[in-house]
Amino acid sequence: MSATTENSAGAAAVRPFTIPVTPEGELEALRARITATRWPDQETVPDHSQGVQLAVVQELARYWATEYDWRKCEAKLNALPHFMTEIDGLDIHFIHVRSQHENALPVIITHGWPGSIIELLEIIDPLANPTAHGASASDAFDVVIPSMPGYGYSGKPQEVGWGPARVARAWVELMKRLGYTRFVAQGGDWGAIVTDVMAAQAPPELLGMHTNMAGVLPPDVSTALARNVLGAGGPPPSGLSAEESRTYQQLNFFYTKGIGYGIEMGTQPQTLYGVADSPVGLAAWMINHDAASYQDIADAFAGHPVGNLTRDEVLGNITLYWLTNTGVSSSRLYWENTFDFFGVKNVNIPAAVSVFAHEIYKAPRSWAERAYPKLIYFNELDRGNHFAAWQEPALFAAELRAAFRSLR
Repeated sequence: MSATTENSAGAAAVRPFTIPVTPEGELEALRARITATRWPDQETVPDHSQGVQLAVVQELARYWATEYDWRKCEAKLNALPHFMTEIDGLDIHFIHVRSQHENALPVIITHGWPGSIIELLEIIDPLANPTAHGASASDAFDVVIPSMPGYGYSGKPQEVGWGPARVARAWVELMKRLGYTRFVAQGGDWGAIVTDVMAAQAPPELLGMHTNMAGVLPPDVSTALARNVLGAGGPPPSGLSAEESRTYQQLNFFYTKGIGYGIEMGTQPQTLYGVADSPVGLAAWMINHDAASYQDIADAFAGHPVGNLTRDEVLGNITLYWLTNTGVSSSRLYWENTFDFFGVKNVNIPAAVSVFAHEIYKAPRSWAERAYPKLIYFNELDRGNHFAAWQEPALFAAELRAAFRSLR
């Protein structure tokens, strides 16, 4: 794709970008660091309750140091059209694939932590080239996938203020700079928060949004969960349905047992020097996100991956963080955030929700209808985890086609 393709609507600042080829010496140094890891004692429990298990991370390290081939990931990335543009004083990297089908709907898709553009690569062709994947040309998308500030090849903010609201405004500017006067947005994890916030800002160009981590918690539920994190305890809010009670319990487990990484990054991200110095430290920190995703990653390194979440996919993402030294810079988004992760964001534009089977919590339709008063699509899936686009790309792409069909 040529630079002139992008020079529409005053987008002269958009420039082509080539993924840098990593010097072989840098990859050899990475392998040497992995091999030289000083290991702790094994956990004293037979499960994941104390964190990433020694056997899992040792197998990850063995494969990373002796068999994993970053060059394949480099080639996969460089087969796509990448660009860079400066927005609000910061370089923003993004992938932009225009569909060959007429009237393709532009979509901006935002990754999360500990994800990156890597987790979204396999949905690009099904969205941009639907006829090659058993879908209709009328379901085609122009696909824009940016790297968030501090992540991947985007610039690392040197000042405070790059929270979800600023990222959301930057994404609108990016889409306008690419010449799009109407578009939709999608996100999971941090991308879900950015997308919710963008929808709440309601720029006129944004037709609708889709999330696979819906922000639906009523304020009283959020308050009760926060109280439990602080150790105050107490009963859940009264009047919850059976489905809503299930969701409350799922989130209560996550908040009290599984969000330690988020608390650290939300309070003192700069303390995480270990993830900048040790590749194994970085890997362990990243794969310990939520219980279901961790189990799927552990299964991948045991030789039986679930869906597309293979050990090469996992290590491609971790290696990208290592080579770009973004373990700490990406963490600062937690420190910058002022929004309730799973709470209502006051979205009043058309919204679509997909609930994957093994997400951190299963958003009840009752809460989704209250959080998104213009709910145009809601579907519960029988598979897929927190990294749904990564693990089940074909299913995820089908969800986006269905979710946005009424907005074309």
